[in-house]
Amino acid sequence: MFEFLFKRQGGDKPAGAPGEQPGAADGAAAARNAARGETPARDGADGAPGPRERQAEQLTHLNGDEDAAVAFILSCEFSELRLAAAELVHSRAQLERVHAAMRNLDRRVAKLMQSRLDAIRHHEAELRRGQEALAHAQALLNDELLTPNHVAQLDRKWAVTEAPELAPEFDAVRAELGKRLEDQVQLQRAMIDRLAALRQLDASGLDPDAFAARLAGLQEEQAAALVAQGHASLPRTLVAEFATEHARLSASLATLEQDRAALAAREAALGQWEGQPAAELKPELVRKEWSRLPAVPANAAGAELQRRFEALLATLPQETTKPKHEHKPAAQDGQPAESKTPKTAKPNKGADQHFLDRLDAMEAALQQGSLGTAAELDKSLKESKDKGMRLTQAQADRLAHVRAELKRLSDWARWGGNVSREELIKSVESLPTQNLAMSELAKKVGSMRERWKALDSLSGPAPRSLWERFDAACGAAYAPAAAHFRHLADERHANAARGQALVEEAQAEIARLADGSADWKHVSGTVQRLRTAWSHLGAIDRKDKKRLDALFSDALNTLQRPLEAQRKGEMAVREQLIEEALALDPHDRHAVDALRGLQARWQEHARAVPLERKAEQALWQRFRAACDALFAERKEHAHALDSERRSHEAAKEAVSARLEAAAPDATPATAGKLLREAAAEWQAIGPVPRAHEARIDKRYHAAIAAVQHHADVARRAAGMALAGAVRDKLRLIQALETALVNPDAHTNPADWHARWDALLPLEGGYEEVLRRRFDAGLAALEDGRETYARQLEANRERLLHELLRLEIAAGIDSGAEFARERLKLQVEVLQSSLKSGQKPGGQPSGLRELLGVPALADARTETRIEQLLLRQAKDGR
Repeated sequence: MFEFLFKRQGGDKPAGAPGEQPGAADGAAAARNAARGETPARDGADGAPGPRERQAEQLTHLNGDEDAAVAFILSCEFSELRLAAAELVHSRAQLERVHAAMRNLDRRVAKLMQSRLDAIRHHEAELRRGQEALAHAQALLNDELLTPNHVAQLDRKWAVTEAPELAPEFDAVRAELGKRLEDQVQLQRAMIDRLAALRQLDASGLDPDAFAARLAGLQEEQAAALVAQGHASLPRTLVAEFATEHARLSASLATLEQDRAALAAREAALGQWEGQPAAELKPELVRKEWSRLPAVPANAAGAELQRRFEALLATLPQETTKPKHEHKPAAQDGQPAESKTPKTAKPNKGADQHFLDRLDAMEAALQQGSLGTAAELDKSLKESKDKGMRLTQAQADRLAHVRAELKRLSDWARWGGNVSREELIKSVESLPTQNLAMSELAKKVGSMRERWKALDSLSGPAPRSLWERFDAACGAAYAPAAAHFRHLADERHANAARGQALVEEAQAEIARLADGSADWKHVSGTVQRLRTAWSHLGAIDRKDKKRLDALFSDALNTLQRPLEAQRKGEMAVREQLIEEALALDPHDRHAVDALRGLQARWQEHARAVPLERKAEQALWQRFRAACDALFAERKEHAHALDSERRSHEAAKEAVSARLEAAAPDATPATAGKLLREAAAEWQAIGPVPRAHEARIDKRYHAAIAAVQHHADVARRAAGMALAGAVRDKLRLIQALETALVNPDAHTNPADWHARWDALLPLEGGYEEVLRRRFDAGLAALEDGRETYARQLEANRERLLHELLRLEIAAGIDSGAEFARERLKLQVEVLQSSLKSGQKPGGQPSGLRELLGVPALADARTETRIEQLLLRQAKDGR
């Protein structure tokens, strides 16, 4: 109420006051300069270059110097010049320095520095990853066992790394890795080919020397492979197979040498006999000599020598009588010798065909290396001979030869069996270090014992010391498996005890259910828990498994029958909830609340009586589909509303754009209509998206403010022009009234009329008021000059009083000489405003009334009236 007492004394607002449009102060300053006839000066005084030109000149002299560029950026006041200098900054330290300084000052420069720092950090991170990949490659290169999957993993890691500085070094290491892989592949292929060649030596038909040379060559190649750089990549199974096969062939090499020596001895003897006359040879002596020679090898060369020997015997004359006291030579290989022979030999038909067939089978078994079959056939041949069968000399020699071969092969088999047993013992002793599964370990030990038994059947019984070593090794190897199986047995007993506990728990739950206190959630959870616990029970002995399964099934069925009945009713309730969800109207404003209530009821029922998981999932999917359908329809409706709001947004944006376009040309006459039409159109448009509402309203109000500002500027300009015109005519009137008071002044009315007509006509009621005062002055100039002069003098007090009242209302300082009168008048104005209930303030008509009062005024009063005119013009009155 009392704000007029505290209004800022004086005239204009200070420059840069809040609410003033940008550039208003500049425009006012330009207007003042123009009024004084001044022109804007350049940045520097007297046409000198300003700060911008000087700093631009400094920018051109940087010449790529980064330190100078940083110093320029930190001292420069113009953002575009700082941005141009920032292009020269690249080092990390200087980038961080500029970024820290410009972070809150220049956004563009800070963003450029941040992007380059991010690029440097990214490059450093990629370089670290590249160094890690290179270190990994070096580690692989130094690793004895290099596998392709490790190299493939390294390649994948390098493929996602951008480190061109490390690429040459990595490529060199990668090439070495590739060469190592190729060498390993070649080494493995050579190992496979070497093992195949070793296996083919048996069928190569080489003589012992070539066989030994070939075997030694393969062994040298194998030894070189085992010390090569990539020997760790050789399959252990192939290395073990090569060692086993080489040992077998080395053992057979001795056999070949013995066979070669036997063939040479028999060839020499047979050649000697064939070179002698048949009459000089005695069959018995020839046979004795032939039998004393080393055994004939069981091969084609031995068979050929045996055929030649039998052919030689056939050409010799057979003896029919023997000396009276001559004893028959002892038979070979345990054949019983006869102490006496008759003086005359009886006819000997020889063995029957069955005996010969078994003998042929024995020879074939020996050729195939089946010593067990050959031993069985030899046993049957002995039994047949013990029954009184007499063999011819050729048959006896053949049988003796076959038995000698059996004995030789048995000796070799016994020797080879012991070697195999030693290898078998080593294999069993290595089992604990292989980290095998217990079942596989048990199978391995069992298979080793079976192989030992097979060796006993093939190579004869083993020495006791070997058997004890083997048995101890098997026991030590099988000990973890035995402990494991004992542990499994204990677990089966424990599982049976847990199963019995589960059955008892189910029976106790049945007893509680029979009492009538049924918590269906607890019952359902118990059934599910018991079923899950039973499925995780583990292995049980077969004798307990059947009994516990029957007890548990009966108890679980007893629990489930009432639970299933309750679940059927609960499923009907769930179906009803689904129907209610489907019946909801998506467009109802309370649909979401109703749906939430249904969901809460669903959760209550789900907690009270859980259903089977499959049924629960099926019902829940249906209920959820109904909920999703409602929300989908509401969302679609919301999308439609959003589309409508977006169209409203576009319409309101158009209104704001139209106001913004019309603002520069707005005048007081057109602004009101323009704002009324815009307000009506704005109110007719519907709501806009809530997220954009504040922005759109802000733009609309800013556009209105812009229109009002331009209208106010135009109004103030028109007021200033009107105030100037009123001032000019008022000065003319005051000059006329001064001339009336001065008796010495002689004026011509025509001159006064000409001066009046030369001035612009006034608006807003000022023309009539001032015209009446001017006409009254002209009339007094012609007649009644003294009377009008007295009236002018008399109206001086009234003029000062009204002027003081208008200054108080306008908030203009009246001067120190009027302070007392001003305070008194302010109190009167306040009292009258309190009585009338109106806010004190000056009315535009008061100024016109003041201007219409003819009164004399001094220079101070005229200045006060002109100041009041200017204030009225600025206020737009």
